[in-house]
Amino acid sequence: MKPVLGLVLAATVAGCAHAGPISYSDLLGRERPHADVRIAYGALPLQYGELWLPKGKGPYPLVVMIHGGCWLADLPGTELMDYVSDDLRKDGVAVWNLEYRRIGHDGGGWPGTFTDVAAGADHVRELAKTYRLDLNNVVFAGHSAGGHLALWASKASPLRGENPFLPKGAVSLAGIIDLAAYRETGPDACGGPGTIDALTGALFRKTKDLYGGLSPAAMLPLGVPQAVISGELDPIVPPRFGAAYAASAKAAGDPVTALNLKGAGHFELIDPKAPAWAVIKAQIKSLLD
Repeated sequence: MKPVLGLVLAATVAGCAHAGPISYSDLLGRERPHADVRIAYGALPLQYGELWLPKGKGPYPLVVMIHGGCWLADLPGTELMDYVSDDLRKDGVAVWNLEYRRIGHDGGGWPGTFTDVAAGADHVRELAKTYRLDLNNVVFAGHSAGGHLALWASKASPLRGENPFLPKGAVSLAGIIDLAAYRETGPDACGGPGTIDALTGALFRKTKDLYGGLSPAAMLPLGVPQAVISGELDPIVPPRFGAAYAASAKAAGDPVTALNLKGAGHFELIDPKAPAWAVIKAQIKSLLD
């Protein structure tokens, strides 16, 4: 992991305050940039990703980007990450922005949400056969529910399948990265305990270890450097969840940078116009070569 100058970072984090948190409607109300190409990673309609390619010959470092939306089918998908994907593309970083089946889609929840993300992440090997991507320089990143999936996908587990493609680092942006804790003490913004139960298959799986292999907090150590980033004003995933996870991950031996960005809410973390994004992009690039 490249070092980030402490004084510069501290000054930037302190400067993240602004008028007030935005909503995803505010974000999506802007004119959206477009990916270079949409590519299927599976046979089903929602098994695709959108590839954002920088100018130049490459090979490019790559971020596998995973959107949030509470793992729910009736909330926005890949479009949530278009703005930051475009900003990374402009800065020389390729982005593979994944769509996947969610709760409410046929096959979504357990196990389809997980196996879709696994297949999409592994598909970077196929992408590299056509596009100049540096597979030695890949970070997984996600927002909210996508932060959970990004960290989950960063470690081998039964639902990751055989020979999973694993990143050199992972970034959680307001990620729901401790499913058990969020189910028990989290706000109802994502539908309460029922959403977590649908995601984990709690109503039909016969297991004493419901979260093992599904929740990053139950999979520690992940074995890769991580950036766990929260927004101070986030009502959906309050920063206490990121702080608690980071402490556990560090205790398990993982290298973790934990940031609580002052003045930022939930969606500032995926808004390239927000001061928070400069801090986040620096963290992403610090995990890349």
